[in-house]
Amino acid sequence: MKNVVAVVLGGGRGTRLQPLTLYRSKPAVPLAGKYRLIDIPLSNCLNSGFNQIYVLTQFMSVSLHRHIRGTYNFDIFDGGFVEILAAQQTFGGNTEDWFQGTADAVRKNLRYLSQPEIDHVLILAGDQLYRMDFAKMLETHLATNADVTIAAKPVDRSVASGLGIMRVDDSGRVVGFLEKPKTDTELNDMAMSPEWINSRGVASHGRDCLASMGIYLFTRDTLVAVLEKTNYQDFGKEVFPASIRSRQVQLHLFDGYWEDIGTIASFYEANLQLARTDPPFDLISESAPIYSRPRFLPPSRVDGATIRGSLVADGCVIEQGTTIENSVIGLRCRIGRDVTIRDSVIMGADFYESAERRPPVNCPAMPPVGIGEGTLIEGALVDKNCRIGARVTIRGNQERQDGTLGEHCAIRDGIFIVPKDGVIFDDWSA
Repeated sequence: MKNVVAVVLGGGRGTRLQPLTLYRSKPAVPLAGKYRLIDIPLSNCLNSGFNQIYVLTQFMSVSLHRHIRGTYNFDIFDGGFVEILAAQQTFGGNTEDWFQGTADAVRKNLRYLSQPEIDHVLILAGDQLYRMDFAKMLETHLATNADVTIAAKPVDRSVASGLGIMRVDDSGRVVGFLEKPKTDTELNDMAMSPEWINSRGVASHGRDCLASMGIYLFTRDTLVAVLEKTNYQDFGKEVFPASIRSRQVQLHLFDGYWEDIGTIASFYEANLQLARTDPPFDLISESAPIYSRPRFLPPSRVDGATIRGSLVADGCVIEQGTTIENSVIGLRCRIGRDVTIRDSVIMGADFYESAERRPPVNCPAMPPVGIGEGTLIEGALVDKNCRIGARVTIRGNQERQDGTLGEHCAIRDGIFIVPKDGVIFDDWSA
């Protein structure tokens, strides 16, 4: 695998995930209590035997850089690396030196990818949740002598209108692509027969559309030629469709769990699904674990609380009388007595608040970091380092329109959000 380099795209401004992305890039958003989104593609690479990885970043990337530096360190004799390539000005550069899109980001870093020892380049997104063996994708790529191989997942046509849909011939070569087909005619033109999907070892279950997962494997020379000879800025909208017309583009079929974490609603639902008794994506895997930063935190202490269908990360303190249902509790959470948390994601804290850090005595109304006694939280996302006082009531409401509630609260997709470092004082209700 030494001849394969992976490139993880750090994403744009992440406006659809705000306010979670006000102070961090999309791949740095916490996931499942103890991970970050970037851990998913990096873990997939390492579990597949690909240990030469570049991460391309641009927006609000300080916490992402810190996380990668503190997590992905390799033996000096191994030859592996996870290196960050940030947007930067060069001699003779101008404002266009900032990445203009996914393809432009890779183009501006081709000098790292066009080395003679590199034969193949794997392009990945930094904001998807899935578990995939890229070595099998490489096998498909080599066996078909493809210039480009793309991962695709069978989907029902009821959801195809929000995805890029492909049509392939009997050999698995991609011969057509349509971004977000809307009409029955467009869907019929792109649909595959369920029998063809079944013949590939994947049960169709009535699904007749093949959706692009945004995962591309290029031969190095193809990638360099495509990017150097064009000014294409986006892989999904420009590079991939153009490659179909002039190159051999092969399909690699995948039928595991896959979720694009692009909105607050998808992020919220994906987290709560992970807390189920039978999650569609299981965090437990002996052969393909998810790696993250070792934090050396103590075990969580639970004193007389009731916890059902939830994930609780390390270093938490959960006091007597508290009830937690269908929720995710992140690192270092301090939850007071008689608190009720349902259908919520509580991201925890980056630090333990020592006596020196606590609010001064002349500011007694300022709650400590954590959740105060008697508080009720339902249908909410509470970001890191928030101070939620006692007897607070927070309820999400699907009928509420997006907007802000006071200085430290927001509604997105019907979900109540307390942004990072937010403060809600005692007896507040929403």
